[in-house]
Amino acid sequence: MNDHTGDSGDPDDTWEEPSPARARVVDWRRLGADEAEHEWLALNAWVNWLRREFGLPAQVIPPAWHRHPELVWELSALHQHWLNAYDPAQHASAPVGWLADFHAARHRLRDWVAASGTRLDRDRPTRITTWPGEDPTDPPEDIPITHRDRDFIAFVLADVRRRRDV
Repeated sequence: MNDHTGDSGDPDDTWEEPSPARARVVDWRRLGADEAEHEWLALNAWVNWLRREFGLPAQVIPPAWHRHPELVWELSALHQHWLNAYDPAQHASAPVGWLADFHAARHRLRDWVAASGTRLDRDRPTRITTWPGEDPTDPPEDIPITHRDRDFIAFVLADVRRRRDV
């Protein structure tokens, strides 16, 4: 994760993308273990910066965003868009486009968070609608979030392990 420490003494308080960072398409379904680990860590650092920089509440970016693919895809796309908009080779007006798209993305993120049921202090898997002919699933149960960073690290390690096993 990020070794930078800001005035508050909090890691990620003065987040900077590792150089050189180039925007690219990130298809989470096709990433290998090492690529996934890199992308998880970069996305996590950026999301921490984003939520602090823009004062985003848990209704937009909840602590367990990493456990919800719908949020991962949205935040990952927004991250890559940001990398492109702030690339030094980009036209000077590109950040305005990113900010407009960020405005729209915040509304989508609120919708995803509301549908998923994740909150500031607890999380549950996103409910999946059972279609006719499918076996019904048990309703997901809330799990308390006691230490967000430990949960994120455990989640990433499990994902990387799963990808290596494939």
